[in-house]
Amino acid sequence: MSIRNLERMYAPRSVALVGASAREGSVGNVLLRNLLAAGLPGPVWAVNPRGGRIGEVEVYKDVASLPGTPDLAVIATPPQTVPGLISELGARGTKAAVVITAGFGELGEKGRALQAEMLEAAKPHLLRIAGPNCLGIMTPGNGLNASFGHVQPEKGNVAFVSQSGAVVTAVLDWATSRGIGFSHVASLGGMSDVDFGDMLDFLAADPHTKSILLYIESVRDARKFMSAGRQASRLKPVIVIKSGRHEAGARAAASHTGALAGSDAVYQAAFRRAGMLREDGIEDLFDAVETLSARSERRPILGDRLGILTNGGGVGVIATDFLIDEGGRLADISPETIEALDAVLPRT
Repeated sequence: MSIRNLERMYAPRSVALVGASAREGSVGNVLLRNLLAAGLPGPVWAVNPRGGRIGEVEVYKDVASLPGTPDLAVIATPPQTVPGLISELGARGTKAAVVITAGFGELGEKGRALQAEMLEAAKPHLLRIAGPNCLGIMTPGNGLNASFGHVQPEKGNVAFVSQSGAVVTAVLDWATSRGIGFSHVASLGGMSDVDFGDMLDFLAADPHTKSILLYIESVRDARKFMSAGRQASRLKPVIVIKSGRHEAGARAAASHTGALAGSDAVYQAAFRRAGMLREDGIEDLFDAVETLSARSERRPILGDRLGILTNGGGVGVIATDFLIDEGGRLADISPETIEALDAVLPRT
């Protein structure tokens, strides 16, 4: 299905939160607070069978009572209610949903059956689903924070897509304290529908995204991932942090999101072939965010030649040898550039 209706998911004109709550600190309460604080231009509607109000917000008792059709639904209700809600929302014309609720594929056969029921309910309406069992999604430039994270991310040019909500919160904490922003933040969770291949296709075409960072525990559709990865990496830097490199880590990934991590050697070869750069560990993840953010703020480099400026001749020679070994070309410095450099650089 690829990028169909993902624009409705990440740039919605209206959002309905099903499972809104007045209870302070609850997931439904944090979701509502984040949605309202992010500055979405369109309406944010709250749904809860009790009705009433939550602060200044009117609460509708069910989806049928909503005053309009939401582009995006955020669902935080018990798992057994989700397939019915997806069916009702799809019939009404909603084209995207973020299912925060856990209790699906990660819980074994019964959960997988419920997940299949949810997907069947979405299929006739072409309704796209992020999740289940996810932190949510954010598009700071569009005023969207459909997550229960505790910080509002800043606007930037780096897209971060993660299978783990906890990794998202760690990165957002670190990045926000340093003034680093994002074009998109997506917690994919169980990846019942929208997966890494879909997000790579979507982000490759997004003009506000200059680079892409992925945290991966597993890939569900290898062929789609490889095709999307090759295309995206031709246009923008794509950096991958892949966990579950060893057997124990792979077992932990399976218990976390129901992921079957597979052979790490296969993943390593796939990333290399697709043109993605792989890094390891949480420190590498932070470094990647900082590097990609800094890169997106600089003027892009044109051409394929490199000029080397050094305060020592020996290191200049070493750098030149390395450049040539790696297939690069040394730039020819014009007399005018040499004259300009002589005017400002000290003579030895």
